[in-house]
Amino acid sequence: MTQDLQLRPGVAGSYPDLFTAEALAALAALAPLDDDRAALMAERIARRRARFGARRRIDFLDPEVLIPRTNLRVGDARAGKFSGSEIPPDLERQWIQGTGPATRPRAGADDSLRNIAYALLSGADGWMFDGEDALGQVETMSLDNLRNLRLAFAGEPRFLAVAERVAGEMNDWARGFFGREIVADWRAQLDFTTRIFRCRGLHLDDRHVRRADGAGFSASIVDLVLYVVHCGALLRRAGRSIVLYLPKIQTAGEAALWNDLLDRLEAHLDLPGDTLKVYVLVEQVEACFQLMEIRAALGGHFVGFNTGRWDYINSVSDAMAWDPQFVNPNIDAIGMTYGYMRVYEDRVRRAVNTPDRNGRCALWQGGMEPNIPVGSPDGVAAGMRRAVAGGEREQQAGASGKWVAHWKMVHIVRPVWERAGEANQLGRPFPPLTHDGADADGLFLLEPAPRTVRGARDLLSVALQYGNAFGRGFQAAALKPADFFGDDDVLYLMEDMATGEIRLSILWEWLHKQARFTAGDPETGTREGDPLTPELFARLLDEEYAKLLAARDRDVHDDSKTTTLPIARQIVATYVTHPVKAPWYIDLLNLNLDNHDLAEARRRISRYVDAFDRDGTRLTANLDFDRDAGQ
Repeated sequence: MTQDLQLRPGVAGSYPDLFTAEALAALAALAPLDDDRAALMAERIARRRARFGARRRIDFLDPEVLIPRTNLRVGDARAGKFSGSEIPPDLERQWIQGTGPATRPRAGADDSLRNIAYALLSGADGWMFDGEDALGQVETMSLDNLRNLRLAFAGEPRFLAVAERVAGEMNDWARGFFGREIVADWRAQLDFTTRIFRCRGLHLDDRHVRRADGAGFSASIVDLVLYVVHCGALLRRAGRSIVLYLPKIQTAGEAALWNDLLDRLEAHLDLPGDTLKVYVLVEQVEACFQLMEIRAALGGHFVGFNTGRWDYINSVSDAMAWDPQFVNPNIDAIGMTYGYMRVYEDRVRRAVNTPDRNGRCALWQGGMEPNIPVGSPDGVAAGMRRAVAGGEREQQAGASGKWVAHWKMVHIVRPVWERAGEANQLGRPFPPLTHDGADADGLFLLEPAPRTVRGARDLLSVALQYGNAFGRGFQAAALKPADFFGDDDVLYLMEDMATGEIRLSILWEWLHKQARFTAGDPETGTREGDPLTPELFARLLDEEYAKLLAARDRDVHDDSKTTTLPIARQIVATYVTHPVKAPWYIDLLNLNLDNHDLAEARRRISRYVDAFDRDGTRLTANLDFDRDAGQ
């Protein structure tokens, strides 16, 4: 490939349209920055270990220090003394953004292209085609995802034929649900939605590109390069912006590395400066201590923040894993109005409405709506009322729009912003962002809420199901606890990697901090005030796993029950019971992609745990890299 990088065997021959000379040259141009990325990831683990060792919370930066990789002082960033971005015309109105991948596991091209057709015909103002949390990584899915986007954005006849069929199917559904069609002119509708792409986070290694010495190489760089090289020119010719979502950023220094990657790619491709526009997902509590610094570090690339729920809860739980007094309640009690979540959202809206030196504010895209209108009439009606109410709350709070996890939700939630009528809510007046002790305390604010055995079962059941779905290539899956299989009044929710992360993180927290239940449970004999003991956790794990083995194929695919499901159980058991908390559930899942051998999975899990216990090393490279990707 290049002197410094290698492609996985079989990939170059199978994907010559992606690994072109232009793409390989761009990868080579950005490859030196992977050393910086690796150093920043090592710093992450070192900060985490130091905080845990000193039993110290995250705090705000010294206003006098410089943001790493920049000449910007922290205090100046907070005061808006930097130049941000104008909001491009195709981002000014983003009432609803849908999210989802552009491919499906083990599917032919036409079947996979249906995902893109649903997205672009949905009526969403923007669609974030996902390369990260919702995109399966088995086999060559990450490459299929990018290939499909290139085909669709180029308007290839193959895609247009799929889109015409999908439009008819969408209208068939809409006539039954709304009593009307939602796609009047399918060709015109394809041009409505702004196309956005989410790269994988800096903490992940690619599965098909590695360093020549065998070390892992940044998935972020691979996604950035292949998307911009193959889709950027198509978007620009159509008069569209090239827009990215950047996930899992923890610090302004990491944002500054992303800024350098964007600048270097623009220079390499002879693009005007600040052509590439980015939203940042505020998914990490440490980032919420550096919001203005992150904005400043990304400068003219930055257009907005997004407030997600699941990843952020996970990051708070992880950041406070050392504190025995910090114990979360049931996951369904931690909505966006709960304690530290309410404070987080308020800080984001104040940060985006702080003007830069040119008077420019930024966008705030609200969080995910996971409900899907599939179930009993009563269940769907209740779920849709919750969805609309959530949208109304975010709109009133100042969000310019929100996310939905399924195309069917677009026309249910979008009217909230249509009624408001404003393209966005830039510059709404909120109190200035402050950075004192009370602000820091608020970012870890707990409030009374239930903590129950029922809640533990729900956490465990969905975590097991998610690990199983991940192993099968469904990183976004419609799931619900096993006790509610067959109950159509309880809707399936779209779950992705973030929801798996937080469920295990809270279970680890409850077990190792001896969390006390707020109510008794007759089935297990647990009384109010009893803790989650190792014995009770083992019982719950056995029982919830047995329910999944007995479930019908619709809920747990039969062919997974002797392959990926036992591996998911082993990962869940190790993560939750091990005394040293692993930073990422996805690490253990990634190690076992395309592996269905339980004994081999146990060896890989042990190898990971031993390395992390020893010195904080995360094993993130593809252990099957040398296996032919076509197998």
